[in-house]
Amino acid sequence: MIFRSLPRPNAPPVIPPIKCQGIKSKLVGFILENVQWNGRGRWVEPFLGSGVVLFSVQPKRAVASDINPHIIAFYQQIYNGSLTPAMVREHLTREGKQLLAEGEAYYYEVRNRFNKKANPLDFLFLSRACFNGVMRFNKKGEFNVPFCRKPDRFRQAYVTKIVNQVGDLCKIMKDKEWEFRIGDWREFLTGLRKDDFVYLDPPYIGRHTDYYNQWSEGDAEDLARIAQALPCGFALSMWKENKYRSNPYLALWNGVEQRTINHFYHVGSTENLRNSMEEALLIKQGHETPIFASEETAIESVQLSMAL
Repeated sequence: MIFRSLPRPNAPPVIPPIKCQGIKSKLVGFILENVQWNGRGRWVEPFLGSGVVLFSVQPKRAVASDINPHIIAFYQQIYNGSLTPAMVREHLTREGKQLLAEGEAYYYEVRNRFNKKANPLDFLFLSRACFNGVMRFNKKGEFNVPFCRKPDRFRQAYVTKIVNQVGDLCKIMKDKEWEFRIGDWREFLTGLRKDDFVYLDPPYIGRHTDYYNQWSEGDAEDLARIAQALPCGFALSMWKENKYRSNPYLALWNGVEQRTINHFYHVGSTENLRNSMEEALLIKQGHETPIFASEETAIESVQLSMAL
């Protein structure tokens, strides 16, 4: 029997209510079946994004952060009980009726309102009514994704689906010691202990960048240096290659375990961002599971070297 100490390695992914590009819902199983962690410390995510990995692991203790304050505010309010499934149902039902009656103009009314007041429920509405589930902000920090052109978006079954997703998070977060923080990722990679585990899902250079989601070559270099000096385990999700090019930044990661899987992105602002991609999971040695490749996962395991 293969020993895996990671909490809930074989459980189905928990789909979060917030949609955004780069979401790992199709990759959670691949990530969790390849990582070992004893669960005694904290699960640390400096790039929370949609939160799908954290919600699927469901650790007792966690530190989740993101530079985007709207993501953190939304999940913080679910965690402290100030945003409930009943509130979600009432808000989306009411706003959905207005959207159906007034069409595209009402979407932009809600968008303008959100950019002034930053209501987490409006954030959820925009996440589900915007074009192709894209999350993008301009230099003023304003949500600027256009309408999806589906005024009947919030039918009863769709609203119920989102309400249930929020309800699932309420149950998952109950009695957990989780912290949600806003800030630069560097702040959250200090003071870690041996039993902690860090999952890293940084922005991909050249993909999905916006005001809150910038990522430079210098950032990539800093992350590789800092992560590889951590006293605890870590795993990093990173694209390896697609039909257009290969990722040169894999060369920054020396002596780690690499496992790969082919994946198709369905969310993106343009067609060239929605295509097949070979994804790499880089794992600190000693924190990977034994290989058990299958046709479904098509895992490749190699030792990275600077020769890349």
